[in-house]
Amino acid sequence: MNNFVIRNYEIHSDKLKKDGVFCLLSDLHENSFGEGNSRLIQAIDDISPDVILLAGDMLTAYQELGKERYDEIADFISQLCSRYPVYAANGNHENKMDILGGDRKQAYDKYDKKIRDAGCVVLRNQGTYLEDYNMEIHGLEIGREFFRKFIRRELPDGYIEDFFGVPCAERFQLLIAHNPIYFDRYKAWGADLTVSGHVHGGIIRLPLLGGVISPALVPFPKYDGGLYEIEGSKMILSRGLSTHSIRVRFNNPGELCVIHLISDKN
Repeated sequence: MNNFVIRNYEIHSDKLKKDGVFCLLSDLHENSFGEGNSRLIQAIDDISPDVILLAGDMLTAYQELGKERYDEIADFISQLCSRYPVYAANGNHENKMDILGGDRKQAYDKYDKKIRDAGCVVLRNQGTYLEDYNMEIHGLEIGREFFRKFIRRELPDGYIEDFFGVPCAERFQLLIAHNPIYFDRYKAWGADLTVSGHVHGGIIRLPLLGGVISPALVPFPKYDGGLYEIEGSKMILSRGLSTHSIRVRFNNPGELCVIHLISDKN
């Protein structure tokens, strides 16, 4: 898992006031591409994005690499914040660390404080408005019960609205939501664009068949990576930059997503 590729996506909307280039990172799981993630930083600098989005699981909830790398990942994100606006939502691993208590909770709190102090906007079931783009960015952090293995537990009616209310239809609604399996619910809420991760591209990718298995141990998941659409609402699902536990990816390099937002406003 020492390599990554760059994939480009284009999203058009007449709600956007202006064009923008957003980089999407997810599922780094404390991996390093060069010392301090220098190769990843260089790739991002070459793109020179307007905004960086973090879609969760930059950390791993339990120690598996011989030492904790939370400080190193916080330093990496802090470097990004010194160059670009960064908006982040948590994945299930950060969420788990926060509620475990003990050393993991302390490590998460230290990480969270460090990246916030560096300028990262961490959206924990919160939103913010980017006036220049006429865009709202919301970060959805769903409970651990919605990451169970083998089964999909349905989000209760009004679950997303309880956090964000009814979205303004005149504004472009960008939702950072780590788990892609609820794309239909994100669309129903009113997301124009959802960015997700979690599935790691299906771990092993086969020609024509796509990803083989999801972290929920679902074979050949419906959403494994790329661009999806439901009735005009789009989702960009990052294949992630790494993985955890059995640290293997086959025919499935890490991925840095570049989203070209195009304003169709006359």
